[in-house]
Amino acid sequence: MIRAILLDIEGTTCPVDFVSQTLFPFAQKNLNAALMTRSSNAEIDSLVDEAINEWLADSDPTSKTMLSQTTQKPPSTKEVEEYLQHLIQSDRKSTALKELQGIIWKQGYLSGELKSTLFSDVCKQLDHWKRKEITLAVYSSGSIQAQKLLYAHTSEGDLTDRFDHWFDTRTGPKVAHQSYTIIARKLGVQSNQVLFISDHPGECDAAWQSGMNTVFCLREGNPHQDPGEHAVVQQLCDIDLEKINAAHNNQR
Repeated sequence: MIRAILLDIEGTTCPVDFVSQTLFPFAQKNLNAALMTRSSNAEIDSLVDEAINEWLADSDPTSKTMLSQTTQKPPSTKEVEEYLQHLIQSDRKSTALKELQGIIWKQGYLSGELKSTLFSDVCKQLDHWKRKEITLAVYSSGSIQAQKLLYAHTSEGDLTDRFDHWFDTRTGPKVAHQSYTIIARKLGVQSNQVLFISDHPGECDAAWQSGMNTVFCLREGNPHQDPGEHAVVQQLCDIDLEKINAAHNNQR
């Protein structure tokens, strides 16, 4: 019996191009201004220190070369910005960068410069699942703050109250099955009572390995088009929970 649904964001509930063409460029453009507040903002200062620690542990050859060319120890704020811009350009994951992006996006949402775009079926389906008393959770590579901001500023209004739990990469990598085991434990259910929905086959594989049920979300414009062995839907309303539950009962 499915008791919880774990949702990815990009390519699942939100178009990929909103993230890649709106959110990321906005954060990149405003990164310097955010970092320049380091001396008066303890949160930014802490994240710069975290970024430096990530940089010191980064085995990427380009990152190592950049680190060897820094003129200060530890690297200056400007040098940290250059490193973070490198991560953005190469589409590398960084917890510190994700947190910084979340702070920048918050300013954009509050100023009205940013407004989230969701697929048209999402709000209605979230409400449908909530009426069925299913626990809803988010697991995204974006920070929890960024996740909440995205759902708080949609054309449908603030949807954050639809979700009971939020998870980001501080829980663990999205392609590691251990991450999903941890999430199921925090949700208070067995792994086989969770349905994970994502547009990424590697994430679906990891969730499946943890014992979760999986659905591959194949939206128009998504970069990943091969679902592998996972069930496929094009909209959330195409998901048949009764069929998934029946399949479990037949396996007993």
